[in-house]
Amino acid sequence: MVDAGGCLLAFARMDDAWRGSVDIAIRKAWTARAFNVETKALAKLAQPGADFYGIHASNDGKVMIFAGGVPIKEGETVIGAVGVSGGAGKQDQAMAEAAAQAFAHG
Repeated sequence: MVDAGGCLLAFARMDDAWRGSVDIAIRKAWTARAFNVETKALAKLAQPGADFYGIHASNDGKVMIFAGGVPIKEGETVIGAVGVSGGAGKQDQAMAEAAAQAFAHG
């Protein structure tokens, strides 16, 4: 979870989770906050020929365009974001959506 400035606030890693998933999850959260968009949606915009093709190479390669990064909103204001990695894209997305809702209503 990152705050409104994209700074890491909290992180949890499941036992035996892939080490590579750690950085991906953190960067998904950062990306969702940096652009105020779900990484799943950004992925569609980053395909060859699309408006944001190549965005994943920006910000020193910190941008993640895999499903699983979701902004946390209070009304229409983005107050942070969550990132989930380690499962299939649909699983990461579902977990991130649930987490974002829980934090927004928590």
